[in-house]
Formats: sequence, structure tokens, C-alpha cells
Amino acid sequence: MKIKLSPPQIIVIGFLSFILIGTILLILPFASTKGCALIDAFFTATSAVCVTGLIVKDIPTDFTLFGQIVILTLIQIGGLGYMSTSTLIALIIGKRIGIGERIIMKEELQVIGLEGIIRFVKRILKFTLIFELIGTVILTLRFLKDFDFKNAFLYGLFHTVSAFNNAGFSLFSDNLLRFRGDIIVNLTIPTLIIVGGIGFIVINELYMFQRKEIKKLSQHAKIVLFTTAILIISGAVLIYLFESSNLKTFASMSIKEKILISYFSSVTPRTAGFNTIDYSLLRPETIVLTIIFMFIGASPGGTGGGVKTSTFAIVLARLYATMRGMRDTVLFKRRVPLDTISRAFLLVVFAAIFLTVINHFIIITQETHYLPAMFEVVSAFGTVGLSVGDGGARSLSALFTPLGKFAISFTMFVGRVGTLTLAIAITRKVDERFRYPEGRVII
Repeated sequence: MKIKLSPPQIIVIGFLSFILIGTILLILPFASTKGCALIDAFFTATSAVCVTGLIVKDIPTDFTLFGQIVILTLIQIGGLGYMSTSTLIALIIGKRIGIGERIIMKEELQVIGLEGIIRFVKRILKFTLIFELIGTVILTLRFLKDFDFKNAFLYGLFHTVSAFNNAGFSLFSDNLLRFRGDIIVNLTIPTLIIVGGIGFIVINELYMFQRKEIKKLSQHAKIVLFTTAILIISGAVLIYLFESSNLKTFASMSIKEKILISYFSSVTPRTAGFNTIDYSLLRPETIVLTIIFMFIGASPGGTGGGVKTSTFAIVLARLYATMRGMRDTVLFKRRVPLDTISRAFLLVVFAAIFLTVINHFIIITQETHYLPAMFEVVSAFGTVGLSVGDGGARSLSALFTPLGKFAISFTMFVGRVGTLTLAIAITRKVDERFRYPEGRVII
């Protein structure tokens, strides 16, 4: 009997398949230097496919070049998405893309219609290649100051792919701490993160606008660009103010380093876990601010996670409209549809409930404190990869039991495929051919 799967179910199965393939490759003897336990390989593969960056193994010392290439490949697949990768392979071998595949691509890429979707996927691949090529050249030239060409190119390519796909994996054990005052690294990496995080829909619109194929940007593009700019600017200012007198962080640094770290630390929670500062030394208020930013995340149709910038903007706009007694929710002189508002609130509530449950599970089973646990859980859900650490080069998750590592892995997976996508994939559609009478509830 042939089983008919819905697009969300196919997306979930697709991501799971790549995670399992990655797990098998990473437990091979020549993939690691000291051997890799099954749960650690599964965690690393999940973190790579879900473009998160949380690590329970030190990438440069615990994995061989083969293992690092596997991780890099998983990051690229996870960033592009299951269907975009499959479509690329299909186009290379000359296979025709059917209506079923187009529907799944529409679901995964979060575009409105099927018209021109293959052309859109081709542009995604073109944009990815261009930005990653530019980033690789810039970073390779920078790393040539400290390394030979082979290593400089490897570091340049790895960090570019990791940044553009909002992954946060690094081939340096201290991540990017050694480059905290380097202008090239502190401008290139965040730029790649921002471009990858605003979403391919917005990148495509900007491209079409620049070519005069469209006269103005859509409401969605304006919301994403405006919200992203506000979050980055406000985040940088607040981090600078919170940490300026912290003796463990900013107090002994130059003004240039403080500004670069503030900007870098405002961008990376959106959602790439590179860091140029030790997060275990930050003040609680900075940690809480970072948690909020990681929860919001990147934008729809991009390489990042979180509840998305557009969702955050819509929720705030609806709250403002409700307080003002307004019937419509208006952003950039356009009404936001009611079903979009409902989905936005549903997504935020789902995410809040899910994170609360997982966080309490981690606190109870792993005997860790509330704030570090919440930071790790939200980082996993937002597919960020930032962590207060295990006291060394790895994430806090490295100290967890296999059960705790699996819980964080599941959180990363949910954050990548989306809570609504997963919920739709595992639930049956309700028959709505009849409706109950309307009641009255006092709130």
C-alpha cells in the first residue's frame, strides 16, 4: 500500500534522513581523531544540518579533515534546505521537477505561490554561490597573514559557509575570540550572517528591485529589513551599555574592541553562534537580552531559526493595535491578514510552551542552573549555537548525559523545521464541515 505523505511530513523526513546519514559518516573511524560516540555523532550531525553550531566535540581537534568536510557539507545542505538541495541534484542530472516537488518546495521556502518557483530556487543557488565565493576570498586573504595558503583557504571557506548559513561552527577552538579586534573578520562574518538570515525571499526582491524588475519592495521585505536593522542597532547599543563597566569583559578593552564586539554580539544571536567574547563572563542582563534575540531569530525563507523577525513585528503591531482599539493591524500602510496574525501568535505561544518544557526537563535531569540551561535551550531552538560553555572549547551540552544531549538535539531539529511544520506533520487534519454555536467567554 502506497503511503501518501504531506509536504510538512516529507520535509521532516528529509531533514531526518540527512541527520542520520551525517551521523553514520561521523562515527566512521577516519572521521575523528579519538573516536566519536554515537550520541556525540548524532548531536554534531543534528547541529550541522539544523545550522546551529552547538558542539559536544571540539571541531578542529576531535575531527579529521574528512569529518570537518562532512560537517561543512551538512551545514550547506541544512542551510539551503532539503528540497533546494534535492532540486539542485535533479537539475544537474536533468530530471524534470514535478508539481508535487514544487508544492514541497513552496512549503519549505515559505513562498506564496508555485509560479516561478524553479527560477527562484536557481536564484537561491546563484546567490549562495556568489556570497560564499566573495566571503571565501576575503577571509582567505585575511587568514593568509597568519597561515599558509592551504589552511587559509580551508579556514576561509569553512567560516564563510558556516556564517552565510548561520551555523556558527568554527575551526578554531576558541571560536573567533582571537579576532575580537580584527575589522575584516568582524565586518565580513556579520555581513554574511545578515545576508543569509534576512531570507532568500528578501534577497530576491532586493535583486529584482535593483534591476528595476519591480517598482517597490513588498510589505514583507520592508518588515524584515526594518526589524532586522532595529534589532541589530538596539542590541549593539544595549550590549555596549551593559558590559562597559564589566571588569571581566569590556573594562580592559579598547573602544574599538568594545564597538566591534557589541556589533558582532548583536548580529550573531540572529542566528549564528560565532562569538568574539566569552559568554560565561557576561552579565545576567546581557545573557537575558541575548536569549530574547535568539528567540526572535532570523527571517522567513532564510538559513536561520527562531520565531522569525516578521512574526515578532506582527505580534508587536497587533498588541499596539489592540491597545489603541484598532480593528486592523497595519504595517507600512498595508493591513496584515487575520490568518497571518493568528499564525504569528500561535507560533510564539507554541515556541514559549515548548521551550519552557524542554528547559525544565534539562534543569531536572542535568542538574544545571536555570539561566545557563535556558540560554542553551533557546540557542538550540533558535539554531544559534551560542553557549556559556563547558569551561573549555565545547558547549554546555558537552556536560550533559546522553538523554540531555538528545533533548537538545530534538530542540535543534524543532527549531530548524519549525514548530508549526512539525505540528502539522504529526497531527491529523480536523473535519470542519460543521461548526458549533458561538459562545461568550469573559477575559
